[in-house]
Amino acid sequence: MNVTSVTEQVRTLFGYDHAALNAAVAAAPAGAGGLLLLPYLEGERTPNVPEGTGVFFGINAKTFTAGHLARAAMEGVTMGMNYGLRRLAGLGVKAREIRVTGGGAKSPVWRQLMADIFGVPVVAMVEDEGAALGGALQAAWCTALLDGRKAKLTDFTEGIVALDEATRCRPDKANAARYREFQALQDRLSLALRPVFPAQRELAGS
Repeated sequence: MNVTSVTEQVRTLFGYDHAALNAAVAAAPAGAGGLLLLPYLEGERTPNVPEGTGVFFGINAKTFTAGHLARAAMEGVTMGMNYGLRRLAGLGVKAREIRVTGGGAKSPVWRQLMADIFGVPVVAMVEDEGAALGGALQAAWCTALLDGRKAKLTDFTEGIVALDEATRCRPDKANAARYREFQALQDRLSLALRPVFPAQRELAGS
């Protein structure tokens, strides 16, 4: 899943700029009134649902609004990421803090939503081109090793990898508890629909 591709498609659908998207999401309640999105627009890898398609679940007269649909999209992709984090936690790798980069990291609404869903603080990096910076740091480290120097990766990251503390968001306890329930429901929905996805794809292709 490309996380921002889902929210970008919703943004384009409603003709929002990024500020309007954030405002619409912020105006909708946590949990989007019970509206859930399985964001499997091109199948999914985590969880492994290659034949999955996107599903909005819980549309009714109250939730059939641009704000609810936008918030459900943002929550849906974030709970998708949280699925992977919970799998790592089950293997003993538990996050104490999430550091974010890229377009979504610039959104205060999304950072708070992530903190509430992940259940740990979320903070953006000063340098938000994380992939490029990480590649450069790793290249410098590998070059040092090839030159025979004893070097640790932290020798290169210290003083370069920095947090933007003004962006830090901490979980809201009430919202975090609510999202745990929605996460469980999204997981159940994903499992329940897996036998149905192949038939839907076959019909869509006919």
